[in-house]
Amino acid sequence: MKNFSLSLYAFHLRHTLTELPGEVVTDANLLWENLVKVGEGSLTFVGLKDLRSKLICYQNGKYEPKQEIGRIPERLIDAQDLDLGSLPTTEGFKINANLQPFLLNDTYAVDLTLVPESPNISIDIPQLQYFKASSLLQSNIQASLGQTLLIYGEVDPTEDCDTLAKKLAIALVAGTNLNTVRSQQGELFGSLLFEYQALDPDEPDNPAKQCHILIVINNSQAATATLAAEAYDWLLNLLCSYHKILYIYQLARQRYREARTIYSNLENKIQEFNSLISENQIQLSGLKSLMGEIPKKSFDYTRCLQDLQTHHTAITTNITNYTICLEKIQTIDNGNSPQSWQEFINKNCKKWQEQIQTDINYLTPGQELFGQFVDTIRGIVEIKQSESDRSLENTIQILGIGFGGGAIASGVFTTHIDKINLPLIQKHPLYASLTLSIIATVVFIALGWLITKRK
Repeated sequence: MKNFSLSLYAFHLRHTLTELPGEVVTDANLLWENLVKVGEGSLTFVGLKDLRSKLICYQNGKYEPKQEIGRIPERLIDAQDLDLGSLPTTEGFKINANLQPFLLNDTYAVDLTLVPESPNISIDIPQLQYFKASSLLQSNIQASLGQTLLIYGEVDPTEDCDTLAKKLAIALVAGTNLNTVRSQQGELFGSLLFEYQALDPDEPDNPAKQCHILIVINNSQAATATLAAEAYDWLLNLLCSYHKILYIYQLARQRYREARTIYSNLENKIQEFNSLISENQIQLSGLKSLMGEIPKKSFDYTRCLQDLQTHHTAITTNITNYTICLEKIQTIDNGNSPQSWQEFINKNCKKWQEQIQTDINYLTPGQELFGQFVDTIRGIVEIKQSESDRSLENTIQILGIGFGGGAIASGVFTTHIDKINLPLIQKHPLYASLTLSIIATVVFIALGWLITKRK
């Protein structure tokens, strides 16, 4: 392959709706830090090691995202791109590198491109090792939204491009546990486009663990490089929207599973509630225990539903952005674009968008059930608590009447015990007084019970 280039396009979330203006997510600078680590490890370009000193979001080597506020250009450097320097190879040629860092709304994006020092240097599978593509995979870059590796090269018309693309895709992930799967084939700016997904066998559905691979082979001397340069911004934003759509859909599925778990727990609590109220004596402590658990579960469920609604809005927005970018690319490419990119919108995106809306529709009644369940428990608890309080009040009244009346009677008996002319009482006045007081207390308690009963 002549005029060869290997580019990394990585996208990392800078902030979300939950952050205040000027604030960022916890690991917002992870993309830049990991690029520096790559520069200190495998791709030892001087400019990559010193990347922090070039970015406007760093001051004296410290990450300061507030420096980006109010900046109009999307680039995070003061130049068009950053020349990282060159590295020698054992075959006598050098590899040059340049980097373009961007802030695309809420997302950090980077384009790191490696090229031979001369476009006439032929690069085949053995020479690909010098570009150390494995250091640019997701396991090292850890871009939260995902990444794309793009290879471009020009070959003779007789070249078996299909076989070459397959070999290149396998060579890019050599020495890793990723499995390459071809997803689509088409044309881009007059060249052949081969699209692969490098999947993690442990988490094949996790876009954060995947690597999107685009291999563009020019076997017809088409003006691909010129057209790609003209469409550069649209291509960058299209890839950003692509990875955001995958990322958002994954978050939506995760929140749906969490909501289903909470709903399943609610069903169990309803069964527990039915058991409590079916007993002859409803246990107030059991109801209060439920009352302490359900509101938090209800809040968590509402948060899941709210997040799903936010994800639906976000995926709709990014589908719109993707569509706009694709239309601009088609305009530059004389009305052409890869068929698979159009199908991505018409099939995948539409299906995912409808799935999230279906999840929202399915979960919404559960939110009402939570509210009704909480209100029902609260009502029963209030009734039982009121009955308990009333019972306690009646008991206090009865005992008050009984002991009060008994105390009065005891005083009377003690004062006039010597006037009662009965031999037994005259012989044991103390015991007689105590016995009469107890009898009087019991009588007054019974009287109090009758009065309370009548009330």
